[in-house]
Amino acid sequence: MTEAAVLDVPVLGGTYQHFIDYLKDPDTSAPVLSPKRFSQALHIDLQTLAEQAHVHRNTISRAPGSRGVQDFLREALRIIKAATDLTGDLNRALFWYRTEPLSVFGYKTAERLVSEGRTDDVLRYVTSLEAGAAG
Repeated sequence: MTEAAVLDVPVLGGTYQHFIDYLKDPDTSAPVLSPKRFSQALHIDLQTLAEQAHVHRNTISRAPGSRGVQDFLREALRIIKAATDLTGDLNRALFWYRTEPLSVFGYKTAERLVSEGRTDDVLRYVTSLEAGAAG
């Protein structure tokens, strides 16, 4: 990824809505998220994204609008949105999504859990954090 490409990613200082607007695929008028832009924003390569989405690596570039790719991106965005709502900061939410080992899930990251199809479990966890400790 070139330095110019990184600078074009409107994440630093941006809002979740800016992030969503950035993720809209510029090559189509359909409501499709761009896997390339998602990978740039999260600083992962397309091969890694394909592995996370459980699709062939060529699917990311040749069929970015495919159900498997789009379903994975939407599930990831559900978690990122919930984390952004909790923290009030998109950058913190992205960092948390990618790097924070969650003890309740065997120290897996939210990113890993979404790849494993456990989005709803992570959402319940984030919701419980939002509600605060019950006691």
